[in-house]
Amino acid sequence: ILAVSSSSCMRSKTWSRYDMLIISLSSSRIFLQCWIILDLFLTIFCEPSYYEENVFFVIKTVYMFLNYSSFWFGAWLSVFYCIKVASFTQSFFICLKQRISRLVPWMLLTSWLYSFAAAIPFIWDVYIVYDNFTAPLPVTNSSKMRTTKKDSLGLLILLCNAGIGIPFILSVFSSVLLIRSLWIHTRQMQNNASGFRDPSLEAHVTAIKSVCSFLILYITYFIAFIFLLCNIFLRFSISKSICIAVMASCPAGHTMVLICSNPKFQELPARIWHHITCPVR
Repeated sequence: ILAVSSSSCMRSKTWSRYDMLIISLSSSRIFLQCWIILDLFLTIFCEPSYYEENVFFVIKTVYMFLNYSSFWFGAWLSVFYCIKVASFTQSFFICLKQRISRLVPWMLLTSWLYSFAAAIPFIWDVYIVYDNFTAPLPVTNSSKMRTTKKDSLGLLILLCNAGIGIPFILSVFSSVLLIRSLWIHTRQMQNNASGFRDPSLEAHVTAIKSVCSFLILYITYFIAFIFLLCNIFLRFSISKSICIAVMASCPAGHTMVLICSNPKFQELPARIWHHITCPVR
């Protein structure tokens, strides 16, 4: 997806708003998957080095930044699909449809800035946890100061994490609206069908299936992320491993749905497969 969208932008020398969203989402997903693999590798094979102060807070902070970015870009893609495809007659929706192209760059910039700001508190949180783990038992006054600082920082992190509910609500709401619009249009086309195979009707059914798949994967990813964020599972437990596996597989599933639902993204894999299977003459 990243290769096709980037090459399309370079050929046309202009960045379409859809390509901007797709490039941002796919690049954040690629970096997130690589970071998860690096995190697992260091945890398993380099455990003493993993819990060194600098390595630990850098890995966790970047991990949170990439997760926040992935949430926001996925939500904006759902909003973009809804505004561009859904057919509603409300004046507010029509106004958004006319202005969405100008809003996309600001949406992406806001997402990057919010993700960066929301990940910053984890630097101090991880540092305090590391310091509590390695330092000797402090005196009573120092312990109270550290507990107060930890509580206030925990509140700040809780407020930042409450912000992930915004992209979740945006994604769910826009997906439901899009499914409703496509479903109404599909029913109208079925009532007016002449009995022959209608490509437009099949395209609408495929779009409904794709949006439903997006929604299910997004909700599943969100639930697994919340479970890991709350830290309710034991380290190396089966439940925690399942959540990590779900978070690693949902972006891959989302990518496959995007490829299968967009003919433009199917061309490059088809050409690659053709060169592999066809003998060189």
